[in-house]
Amino acid sequence: MEFVFDEYNMRNLPPRQRLDKVIQVLKNGNERDESIRWDCIWLAGEITEAVGKDDPIYTEIAELMVWVLNNDDNGIVRHEAAFQIGLHNIREKIPDLVNSILNDKSDLVKHEAIEALGLLRDHGSKETLTKMLDDKGEAVSETAAFVLKRLERLKDRGEYKGEAIL
Repeated sequence: MEFVFDEYNMRNLPPRQRLDKVIQVLKNGNERDESIRWDCIWLAGEITEAVGKDDPIYTEIAELMVWVLNNDDNGIVRHEAAFQIGLHNIREKIPDLVNSILNDKSDLVKHEAIEALGLLRDHGSKETLTKMLDDKGEAVSETAAFVLKRLERLKDRGEYKGEAIL
């Protein structure tokens, strides 16, 4: 790729242009540097804050996160896509997080998808989370236990709106 992947320069691009570059890097399959792909996920997630949920770009970013969950070969990159779904309250992708929890080969990705469900306060996923209590991966089972406790504690607090946890 000819441009330097300096996130500050990328942030100066209009949302559409930035997203197009991010998609090019993530989907062309030629970028082997997972640190650059991770940066792309972060940069795409930031765009959601600039455009809002009603903008078609938001939907495109949500779909991109799922594409990464299903197609990137690096667990750290897939982990970041799961985090961005939770961080940016992309609730329509909860089924995709559940799919990653049940089917991803990486415990790191499963862990992050479970945490994202906790951020989203998705009480509808309690059955999946309960199932994950018996997962062989310690990080997965411990995260499921943590999120189930957190969901119980926050059950009457409404939907996650991106507020600070502290």
